[in-house]
Amino acid sequence: MTHRAGFSIPIPGLPLREHRTLLERAPDWGYTDVWTAESAGPDAFTPLALAAAWCPSLRLGTSVIPAQTRGPATLAMTAATLAEATDAEVVVGIGASGPPFVEDINGIPFREPYRHVRDTARFLRTAFHGELVQGDFDTFRIKGFHLSQLPPRAPRVMLGALRPGMLRLAAREADQLLAPALGAELLGDTRYVLDGQDVGDRALGRFFVCPTADRELGRMIGRRVLTPMLMARTYWAFHSWLGRADLLGPMREAWLAGDWHRAQTLLPDRLLDELFVHGSPEECREHLERFVAAGIDTTIIALIPPPEFGGGLPGATAALHALSPAGS
Repeated sequence: MTHRAGFSIPIPGLPLREHRTLLERAPDWGYTDVWTAESAGPDAFTPLALAAAWCPSLRLGTSVIPAQTRGPATLAMTAATLAEATDAEVVVGIGASGPPFVEDINGIPFREPYRHVRDTARFLRTAFHGELVQGDFDTFRIKGFHLSQLPPRAPRVMLGALRPGMLRLAAREADQLLAPALGAELLGDTRYVLDGQDVGDRALGRFFVCPTADRELGRMIGRRVLTPMLMARTYWAFHSWLGRADLLGPMREAWLAGDWHRAQTLLPDRLLDELFVHGSPEECREHLERFVAAGIDTTIIALIPPPEFGGGLPGATAALHALSPAGS
């Protein structure tokens, strides 16, 4: 199995139109993939459409988008259209998301997330194989949908999964799995939860990476990035399931009391250093390699450019090159 390496776009602080140089040079640096995510900033598909035009050899993926915020047919058509624009594979990553992204900003009721993800995955896989989709699903009813134009290569479906139910669903219903930012030693537990089914080359991981030799700066940035994520309902439930409720309990109390700054300071250094990849570029690559050794097939860098690399396109270029497989 050959390890794949990718990065997320857009990179913070860099306008989307300025990413062309990065994407055109990415294969020379050893990158094979480019990925997006979606919350309240750029959508997931527009950056990938540009990537397909600028560098059609890169695998394109969403990691992940809420299953509820697009109708299943719209999602299928968008992914199929993207797959026609590239020579490489397209991966549609979907997940359950949460009320802040589904209900609060989109006005869509957040109901039965597990079933909605399952139904959407089944719809997409059926549609991508050129079959007619119709009938009653648990969370929606389809009178009849058929992709009128199939791309040369069918997009693959990936599920973002945190806890046992969704992990098992990913093993059964998806082509690939986006694993949470686990410590390398925990991936074996994830495979156990998958009821012995070999996820093998189907496990991907997306990691926040800040290549800085200033350890305190790296930790400060990491606290800002990780605190709201760890305190979100879904990730709090996930880390509680991992047995970290006591470890994160004081942080949780400060967060619920509205003391965001104190919550940051209460994130234990040991856990921060495990979940947030920082240090020199060499140390960052070694950290990512631990995940590869544990079974992650594709490492996706969500780059947070540090001040020492400079700003704008030159800084992002230098940081991604330094972190790349070819930069070692």
